[in-house]
Amino acid sequence: MTEITSVEQLEAIYGTPGEASLVKELDRLIPEYVAFVEASPFVALATNGPEGLDCSPRGDLRGFVRVADERTLLMPDRRGNNRVDSLKNIVRDGRVGLLFLVPGSGTTLRVNGNATLSIDPELRASFAVDGQAPRSVIVITIQAVYFQCARAIVRSELWNPDRHIDPKSLPTPGKILAATSQARIDGEAYDAEWPERARKTMW
Repeated sequence: MTEITSVEQLEAIYGTPGEASLVKELDRLIPEYVAFVEASPFVALATNGPEGLDCSPRGDLRGFVRVADERTLLMPDRRGNNRVDSLKNIVRDGRVGLLFLVPGSGTTLRVNGNATLSIDPELRASFAVDGQAPRSVIVITIQAVYFQCARAIVRSELWNPDRHIDPKSLPTPGKILAATSQARIDGEAYDAEWPERARKTMW
């Protein structure tokens, strides 16, 4: 295998980006970018910490990431498995990357910045759903924001229902846990109990 070991080699292969690839990047939100934030029900959150990188899915009601101002986003941290990998990273190294997806749209939105965690009671309460406030809110200061063209979505046919996989063809979480725990966890019981457990702890 021939390995690329320098930026110069990389640029020799790929060339230089066109003007459109450069002028789309800003250090603040404009109305056109706000529209994607407000329409998105799903964000991939990338963080970095002493143990390495982490990328976590974040999904909620459409527009769950709130625009505080042109340089600040607010994201509620909803209930999960309490590993808090992303939050640990943010506390120790605030650098974050976000990828906003909008179902049906090929265009995605990328945000790079720095994040902190807030437990302000009023801020948390403002994100409450069904009376449940998040335990913390991720406050993101934008350093760069730009759209990503649709090639990846088009190639993958991500939103094409005819290309969707039948979930039953994949291992269930319970089956995976039974394998990784060497059967200490009852996989069938886990799968049977999960829907009700998730319903009670969704928010």
